[in-house]
Amino acid sequence: MRYPRDVLIQPVDYFVVAWFALAAASTIYVAWDQYQNNPEPVVMKWGFILVTLYMGPFGLLLYVMADKEPRPGEHETFIAPLWKQGVGSTIHCVAGDATGIILAAAITATLGLPMWLDLIVEYASGFAFGLFVFQSLFMKSMMGGTYWKNVRKSFLPEFISMNFMMAGMAPVMSFLMMGRDMRAMVPTEFLFWGVMSLGVIAGFTVAYPANVWLVARKLKHGLMTERRPGGRFALKKKLGEHAGHEQHTRGSQPLSGHHDMESDATSAQRTALAGVSLLMLVAGMVAPANWVNLRLSAHDVGGAIMPPGMIMDRNTPAAAMIDMAAVDPRDIAATYGIDVRGDRELAPHLESGVKVFDLETGVVRWSILPGVTVDGYAFNGQIPGPRIRFRQGDRVRINVTNHLPETTTVHWHGLILPNIMDGPAHITQEPIDKGSAYRYEFTAAQSGTYLYHSHDHVDRQQALGLYGALIIDPAEADPSLEADHEYIVLLQEWLLRERLTYPAMPMDGGQPNYFTINGRAYPATDTIKMRVRETLKVRFVGSNNGFIHPMHIHGGPFDVVAVDGQTLQPSARYAADTINVGPGQRYDVIWKARRPGKWLIHCHIGHHTTNNNVETNGGGGLMMVIEVA
Repeated sequence: MRYPRDVLIQPVDYFVVAWFALAAASTIYVAWDQYQNNPEPVVMKWGFILVTLYMGPFGLLLYVMADKEPRPGEHETFIAPLWKQGVGSTIHCVAGDATGIILAAAITATLGLPMWLDLIVEYASGFAFGLFVFQSLFMKSMMGGTYWKNVRKSFLPEFISMNFMMAGMAPVMSFLMMGRDMRAMVPTEFLFWGVMSLGVIAGFTVAYPANVWLVARKLKHGLMTERRPGGRFALKKKLGEHAGHEQHTRGSQPLSGHHDMESDATSAQRTALAGVSLLMLVAGMVAPANWVNLRLSAHDVGGAIMPPGMIMDRNTPAAAMIDMAAVDPRDIAATYGIDVRGDRELAPHLESGVKVFDLETGVVRWSILPGVTVDGYAFNGQIPGPRIRFRQGDRVRINVTNHLPETTTVHWHGLILPNIMDGPAHITQEPIDKGSAYRYEFTAAQSGTYLYHSHDHVDRQQALGLYGALIIDPAEADPSLEADHEYIVLLQEWLLRERLTYPAMPMDGGQPNYFTINGRAYPATDTIKMRVRETLKVRFVGSNNGFIHPMHIHGGPFDVVAVDGQTLQPSARYAADTINVGPGQRYDVIWKARRPGKWLIHCHIGHHTTNNNVETNGGGGLMMVIEVA
C-alpha cells in the first residue's frame, strides 16, 4: 500500500474534504448542545455524537428534528412520537455497530484481508461491539439486572438491527471500494472514510424501519430523558411534589429507576423479522460478488484508480487492475515544462574501451502541449528517453537504475546479443526492483534504426513513456543512405482523463485521446526547416505499443531505404507516400524537398491528429511541419 503525501488528486477528494469539514462542525455542535442544553442520558449523548461524526450534517439533522429539547422542560413531550423513538433506537444501534464495523474495516484493510473476509470480520466486530459494549454495558443502568442477563435480553433485537444495518452498509462498501477508485480500500486515504460515512448513512436508512417496530413492541429503547435532582436539567418542583429518585422518561411516560421492559411481540413476529433481517444480510454481503472481485484485498489493489469505462467484473484479476491503473501523482519526482525536449542524445563515457551509458527510470510530469501534462514513466527524466547512439562493432555497457514504484527491465528491440542481455522479465532476467540496478553489456553486431523499451509490465510501462531510440551507425558509411537532414519520429498514444494519466490500450476504457511525436502533440511538435532540393532522412519508430499509424508525408513521395534496421538493397527500395508503422516497426525513408512551403508529416487516421478529439490550428497529435524555403 502507498501512503499519501497529497490527498487531493481527484474531484471527489474536494467533496470528501468538504464533507468531513461539515461533519466536524456538526459533531462539535451536537456534542456541545447535548451536554449544555439537552436532558439526554450519557449513552444517548454519545450515540448522537458518534452518529453525527459518521453521518455529518444528516446526524445533525436527526438530532435537531428528533431529540434536541426545543425549550426547557419540553424534552419528554418532544421525543414522544414513535418515529422519533425509532430514530433514537437506530442511533443507538448505529453508534455501537458502526464503530465496531469501522474499526474492523481499518484493521482488516491494513492486514490485507480479502474483501469477502473483511465483510465477515466487520459484521462480527460490529455485532460484538453493539451487543457487549453499547447495549449491554452502557445501557446496564437503564435496563437493570446483571450484565449477562442484559446480553441475553439484548441479543435478538441487536441481531435484527445489526443485520439490517449491515445489509445496507455491505453493498455500499463492496461496490465503492472495488469500483474505479480503489483508494477507498486504504485507511490512510480520505476516500476510505468517505465510503465509510456513506455506508453508515445507508445502514441507518435500512435499519430504521425495523427499529421503529422494535421500539413499538418494547424490544428496544428509544430516546429518553434524564433529569437528575439538583442537576442542570432538573425541573422546578411544584407545590406538594416530593423529592424522589433520579428520574428517566421514555417519551411522555416517566419511568423511575431503570428501563426494564416487557415486550408484547409474539414469537412468530420475532422469528419472521429475524429471518428477513438475516436474508437481507446475506443478500447484502453476497450479491456484490456477482459484479466485483471480492477475493481482492487492499494490499492487492488498494490505491489504484481505474480508467473511466474499464470493464471490471468478478473475475478481473488484481494484476490487470494494477497495469490499467492511473499513474499515482504522489509518485512524481520531477515536472518538466514544454521547453524541455525528449530524445536528447545521451553521451557515453569510456571505461577500458567500453562505451558506458547510464539510464535511470522515474515518474515525471511531462508537458505534451502548453497547459496539458501527462504523468509518465521516463528514462533520465525524458519522454521519449534519451537517444542512445553508437557504432557497429562498439562494445557497449548500459547501466539501468530503477526508481519506479514497480519493477522493470529493458529490452533492446531487434538486436542480436547474448540471451541474458535481452531483457524479458522472469525469462532472461529477474526484474529490477525499485532502488536496484542492472548492467546490460554487448557488442553491436548490426547497424540501423532500433529502439529500447521496458519489458516488464510492458502493456503499462511502454505506454507510459519507457521507450527511446537506439541508433547504430554502420562501420562503413553508405552514401546512398545519407541525407542533408535527419529526424527521428517516435510515436506514442496517451490517455488523460480528469487530470490522471492511464496507459493507453486498444481495449474498453483504454482508448487514447492524445498522441505525440517525440513527446509533443501538434502544434507543439518540431518544425523541420529545409531548402528546396535538400533531402531529409526520417526514421519512423513504432515506439508505441497499441495502434498502427499510417504515416504520410505531403509534398511528394519518399524512398523507403530500410525496414526494421535492415538496409534494403537498391533494387528493393521503393517509393511511397504512406507507410503503416506498427508497434515495434521501424522505417527509414528519404524525402526530397521539391517545392517551397509547409509540408506535413502526419498519421492518416484523423482521430490521431486531434488533441482530446479537438483540432488546434488545423490539427493535433501526430502531426508536424517541414518548412521548405
